[in-house]
Amino acid sequence: MYKYKNENMSRKIGYARVSTIEQDLNLQIDALEKDGCDPSLIFSDKISGAKSSRPGLDECLEILTKGDTLVVWRLDRLGRSMSHLINLIESLIEKGIGFKSIQDGAIDTTTASGELMFNIFSALSQFERRLIQERTNAGLAAARARGKNGGRPRTGINNPKVQMAKQMHQNKTVSVESICESLAISRATFYRYLAMKNLT
Repeated sequence: MYKYKNENMSRKIGYARVSTIEQDLNLQIDALEKDGCDPSLIFSDKISGAKSSRPGLDECLEILTKGDTLVVWRLDRLGRSMSHLINLIESLIEKGIGFKSIQDGAIDTTTASGELMFNIFSALSQFERRLIQERTNAGLAAARARGKNGGRPRTGINNPKVQMAKQMHQNKTVSVESICESLAISRATFYRYLAMKNLT
């Protein structure tokens, strides 16, 4: 109905998403219209799990300006990961753009209570990420204390591939390319093996 924004006009702009072609957008679109979104300002995407591009969301974000409110049916329609979702909403707030999730009624940054709920939601998410990181670091520290390394184990001098690389290199008739091909290693790895010294 209207495409251009009057400076004194605040708009509700909707975004809907389904994860497969078979799923229907009508439920979300009906809810967005009922909440006050103009049908001409509702953007949507139908994407699969393997597809990351969202042209509908890109167009939606492009048209949003200060004073507008982005409305979604549910939080997970906007962002697939918690960090992406929070970063996106925070960037909208910084631009003076509101955000509302219809199904998650407490999340509405255009109201004082809704903004408070989002801040709590964001803080809890950051706390969870820090807690996971602390647990990971504690686990790595405990593994090191037991004499183990986290992640991929390091290749030592006694590794059969290292010993074979050294022995084959001593045979001057075998080229470096042949050694690397036989052991399925790169030239950089081969020279790293040669640099390893036996412990005395």
